[in-house]
Amino acid sequence: MAIFEGAAVAIVTPMNSDGSVNYEKLDEIIEEQIAGSTDAIVICGTTGEASTLSHEEHLDVIERCVKTVNKRVPVIAGTGSNSTETAIYLSVEAEKRGADALLLVTPYYNKATQGGLYQHFAQTAKAVSIPVILYNVPSRTGCNIQAKTAAKLFKEVDNIVGIKEASGNFSQIAELMKLTDGKIDLYSGNDDQIVPLLALGGKGVISVLSNVAPKHTHDIVATFLAGDVKKSCELQLRALDLINALFIEVNPIPVKAAMNIMGKNVGPLRLPLTEMEADNAKKLEEAMKQFGLI
Repeated sequence: MAIFEGAAVAIVTPMNSDGSVNYEKLDEIIEEQIAGSTDAIVICGTTGEASTLSHEEHLDVIERCVKTVNKRVPVIAGTGSNSTETAIYLSVEAEKRGADALLLVTPYYNKATQGGLYQHFAQTAKAVSIPVILYNVPSRTGCNIQAKTAAKLFKEVDNIVGIKEASGNFSQIAELMKLTDGKIDLYSGNDDQIVPLLALGGKGVISVLSNVAPKHTHDIVATFLAGDVKKSCELQLRALDLINALFIEVNPIPVKAAMNIMGKNVGPLRLPLTEMEADNAKKLEEAMKQFGLI
């Protein structure tokens, strides 16, 4: 059984003005997400600025999320690293803190071989008992999980159950689904490609868009899975301009700006991420107005 079906929010990590984690605001936006029909919370992913959290903060944020969610929806903790030892440490500790599942990004910068990727993911997954979703995002990591490698991991490591695919390579994704007989839990990692991935047998999306439009994102998936492909496609296309604006600069710069524009006060980013350029901020605000967020 899939960890979740539908739309999981890749939730931001709110910050205070001094750059420290704002745990009270995190509680607040988690409550808003659950009220907005979000199907799962992905904590400490790319959107959550995990790369600039200390290990202590990283695990504290996961623990706080687990406590606040209180089993109402699954909590999937991002615990990937370019160091296998670190990924294992974070994964074991996240399990201890109550995470329901893990999201493991491909090692970045190292540019591991496919054999290295296999060993990295297999050893990390075998260190825990909870389910693992692989995360393939070569545009950010410089490293691609090939279909044969992902399929081998799925078949040979019991708790590797799914993959978040953000490669945009539909031929590769189709090959993966063929190699796994459609049994691997496939999630879109790109908000503009939810419907095409669902058409290949996907279970849902791990979404940036959900931070600002949780119900709409949930409905894109729910209507497709209910059999209304036409309506799902309409919802996908209606959100396209907003999605494009949310990626006009590198994620999570625009989505944090959008949430602040909406009055959610999620605070600043941690360097090396900076606030949006003025021209791009105007484009984002216009897209938000057109979508009806403000």
